[in-house]
Amino acid sequence: MTTKLRIIRQKIARLAAGGKPRVLDLFAGCGGLSLGFSAAGFTIAASVEFDTEAARSHGHNFHGGDPAHSVARDITRTQPDDLVRELKLGKTTDAFDVLVGGPPCQAFARVGRPKLREVDEHAEAFKHDPRAQLYIEYLRYVEAFAPLVVVVENVPDVLNHGGQNIAEEICEVLEQKGYVCRYTLLNAAFYGVPQMRERMILIAYHRELADKVSFPEPTHWVDLPPGYEGTRSVALKFLSGDLAVEAHSYVPAPKASCSLPPAVTAEDALADLPAIDARKLMKSGALRRGARRFDDPMPYGKSPHTAFAKFMRNWPGFTAPPELVDHVIRYLPRDYALFARMNPGDQYPQAYEHAMDIACSAFGRTRKAGRESGTELDAVRRHQGVDRAALRRGKVPEQVAQDVARTTGAHADGASRQRQLQPHSLRQPPSPDDIGARGGKAAVVPGWFRF
Repeated sequence: MTTKLRIIRQKIARLAAGGKPRVLDLFAGCGGLSLGFSAAGFTIAASVEFDTEAARSHGHNFHGGDPAHSVARDITRTQPDDLVRELKLGKTTDAFDVLVGGPPCQAFARVGRPKLREVDEHAEAFKHDPRAQLYIEYLRYVEAFAPLVVVVENVPDVLNHGGQNIAEEICEVLEQKGYVCRYTLLNAAFYGVPQMRERMILIAYHRELADKVSFPEPTHWVDLPPGYEGTRSVALKFLSGDLAVEAHSYVPAPKASCSLPPAVTAEDALADLPAIDARKLMKSGALRRGARRFDDPMPYGKSPHTAFAKFMRNWPGFTAPPELVDHVIRYLPRDYALFARMNPGDQYPQAYEHAMDIACSAFGRTRKAGRESGTELDAVRRHQGVDRAALRRGKVPEQVAQDVARTTGAHADGASRQRQLQPHSLRQPPSPDDIGARGGKAAVVPGWFRF
């Protein structure tokens, strides 16, 4: 029997005797994954997080502010032996039963690739982003700690990172280390989270523990807008045709049924929070550019109105105080006009139409007044041969309107800026997937919880 196999069996025996599974959370942030595992009865034994404030928050949330657990650590420079020694966790191979984590997604997500191209001035800069290689560090930790279970979360585009299926590569490595590994795409809305967030979820069990991986059945139902099926299709396109035979670790997600309870909506999750009138606050000077101090208490004003809202206020170990101090909205005045037009239940297509209406109206007003603002004029100049008389009458060719929408902030992809549709407390940090102004049928707010 090898040393690693003996360690694995000792860990299994410990759990069989009633011991709690011990979790190491990599790329932990303030502890979203840790919170879920803690709620499921796991012990959050340690974390590794690069950002100073996030690491301090994680230490506060799960280790009572213990300085040793509140220090920022760079996974590329932190050796596993050093981590367990600093945290006094005993032998490295004995320290943890479960490794969880979501390596930084910016290098994988399509939404971040244009920004990377701007920084690197290279059409495929995302391929060269060093964060795209951090999953290798994750696997280095797996080798050192010999966990029973491995969980990886990331954006769908991790299945096609410039022609590279990162999830499949992780599975191949883990299978060589004695694990059975599978991955799929799950949407949070089908699991009681008030947010339409599609994510790649990878689970691996050591073969001494189990010989099969299965994913949880959905608990809720929502009719997803076409855009979300499109996101899934783009990610899975890499797995079709001849390449499908190479993706042997991928399994389709369990299907949700319309007979399930309806998904939690934005209204279900947020209607007990005080309203924030951003334009009124901006006009009075109370809302302005700059850092927010989170030192202005604000009463809820009403009791929790749904089971979800009650759960958020009474999460075990994280009971909400009587007053909010983290209930704010970002300073984005150019977006408020778009948000004000949104109706309950609006989706991406409606956001697009509102943004186009704003752009066209701006064209018409500017031209009729004989003015040509700098940003709008720059956008128009990029389209030679445009009928300027039509522009002055407000008749704007769509391609021009789209360009102006991008230039002036009334984005044609209005949903990409809809993340501010609701004021953000820590119950709901900003997310590019947030849609639905004040409720409606969609489950549409972030899936993080209050800390």
